[in-house]
Amino acid sequence: MKRAVTLGGAIAAMAVTLAAIPSTAQELRIGFLSTATGGGAIVGRELGRGWKLGLKHEGWTKDGDKLGGVPTRVFYADDQLKPDVGVTQVRRFLEANKVHIVSGVTWSNVMMAVQRPVLRAGRLLVSSNAGPTPLAGKLCNPLFVSTSFVNDQVAEASGKLLTQEGVKTVVLMVPNYQAGKDVIAGFTRTYKNGKIVGRVLYKLGTADFQSELTRVRALRPEAIFVFAPGGMGIALLKQWKASGLNKSIKFYSQWTVSHLTLPAIGKAALGTFMADHWNPDLDNARNKRFIRDYLAQHKRHPSHFAVTAYDSAITIAGGIRAVKGNLSDMRAVARAIRKAPFRSLRGNLKFNANGFPIQPFWKLSVVKSGSGKPLIKNLAQIAIQGDSHVRNCPKNMQQ
Repeated sequence: MKRAVTLGGAIAAMAVTLAAIPSTAQELRIGFLSTATGGGAIVGRELGRGWKLGLKHEGWTKDGDKLGGVPTRVFYADDQLKPDVGVTQVRRFLEANKVHIVSGVTWSNVMMAVQRPVLRAGRLLVSSNAGPTPLAGKLCNPLFVSTSFVNDQVAEASGKLLTQEGVKTVVLMVPNYQAGKDVIAGFTRTYKNGKIVGRVLYKLGTADFQSELTRVRALRPEAIFVFAPGGMGIALLKQWKASGLNKSIKFYSQWTVSHLTLPAIGKAALGTFMADHWNPDLDNARNKRFIRDYLAQHKRHPSHFAVTAYDSAITIAGGIRAVKGNLSDMRAVARAIRKAPFRSLRGNLKFNANGFPIQPFWKLSVVKSGSGKPLIKNLAQIAIQGDSHVRNCPKNMQQ
């Protein structure tokens, strides 16, 4: 027992030391963590591109430029889709780079590992993608803000979509990790008047889906609902079409078919449907500028992953401006972000009490363009919703 008390005291002392950023500091320091190598790199690189475009639109292109009116340095690190590596990189941000804010974070298993050292150190954590449900509920924290979504928010919209469309039987297919389990929970919560006839959990990073597709064929559902981000979705859709299952089973997905993966998937994605937090056809000036400038720089259409990372940069800049550049209290920055209008590419949104957005979700489909190439097209708005976990956020942590 005595040893445990000593260890706890050491951890508390370290947290105090890490939190001690001079109030007179005139330089904002941000650490951006994403997945630049390994199986998750395709998504991580997209986050980085959206983030850098957001910084550029705020007037920051290099260390020393101002963000939100304050000279700023940005540090980058690769988590390799490994939670332990993510923790090591975040500790370097905190201890060596003395960052005020950590942003980025592609994957939920990495987020669950890194959120503790960041928040215990009194720094602001702004998620550009990962949205594990515990951070929306029992682990919500006034130093956490997300510009993306709770993992099961899109899944809840998907459940509503399949209910609206009268789908009677469905198989769920997700990777076996935190986000996959959150997706199943969200879909199950809102899918009504139908039956889930199977749940297929596959290993994160899977490239060969033959055994999983054999299971789907045997279950003979009316539809399949899939979560397969990045390279997993590319492999799955190609094998889906080759199997012939696309001729008899409707394909619905989230974070699987996007502008990021569609060029590689090609015609195998035609006729698929998805619920999404971003509608690329939105008619607002911010959205149009973002798409135009991204296309000019990268010679391809941006994806929803770039959108939420772009919004992280814009949101951080707005928060720093709102506190007039005072970097001594990151809670004040977080409060300023949550209270101000969220000027997202998705429209003017609001933050929920847990720091996640309340936002519209859209039904999109892949159709043939005039040139015959696959095109993602908006069909309808499904719902405007927050998340189901904010009610579990401790009231003393909501301010």
